[in-house]
Amino acid sequence: MRNIKLTIEYEGINYSGWQAQDNALGIQEVVEKAIANLTGERVNLIASGRTDAKVHAKGQVANFLTNSSIPAERFKYALNTKLPEDIKVLESQEVDLDFHARFDAIKKRYRYVIYNGEMPRPLYRNFSYHVDQPLDISKMEEAAKHLIGRKDFRSFMGPRTDVFTTIREIYSVDISKKDDLIEITIEGNSFLRNMVRIIVGTLVYVGLGKIKSQDIPKIIDGRDRTLAGPTAPPQGLFLEKVYYD
Repeated sequence: MRNIKLTIEYEGINYSGWQAQDNALGIQEVVEKAIANLTGERVNLIASGRTDAKVHAKGQVANFLTNSSIPAERFKYALNTKLPEDIKVLESQEVDLDFHARFDAIKKRYRYVIYNGEMPRPLYRNFSYHVDQPLDISKMEEAAKHLIGRKDFRSFMGPRTDVFTTIREIYSVDISKKDDLIEITIEGNSFLRNMVRIIVGTLVYVGLGKIKSQDIPKIIDGRDRTLAGPTAPPQGLFLEKVYYD
């Protein structure tokens, strides 16, 4: 038995997320079918975490057990011949049998893209959140500072979340702007369901003047989802990288 680790890039627009939903296609299912087609084995592909419908990934990490003799570094080439154009394996390697893509992850980095222009841009529609009103970046940066650290992020948790604790640690929130594109990059040890998108939606409300930057600590302490801003749309979100030891 061998343990194969994959780094996967995908465009999430056409999928229900990493995990398949009722009557909807998930990325996990597509990759598992490609592995079965290649090896003749039905495997359980374990991901670092589930991404929502329409969310993208540049560095999703997953692993599976196999009896196949295919060299580990060749899996990426072989699987890519069986995967659609919007899902590709970037790296494949053999790891210790006890490696677990989810439980061994120590940090994740997400990037969210906002198109802050007046008119809709067709080429951006599947990869950004269109906000047509000017955003005050300095106020958003001030608000972001209050998110750093180990805190209870219950106010930034989406519905249907079943977790042991809502305490998470955010290491950094960086906001950059070039022309009409704003990028928000967030690193943390782990994230609740919809947490990054709710953080972005809240920062957008700060940028629009609908929430004050100094109110962020109150929102966190309130541990009430209704206190935070809206959930930003999924297509602007990218899972950039998953870190391991």
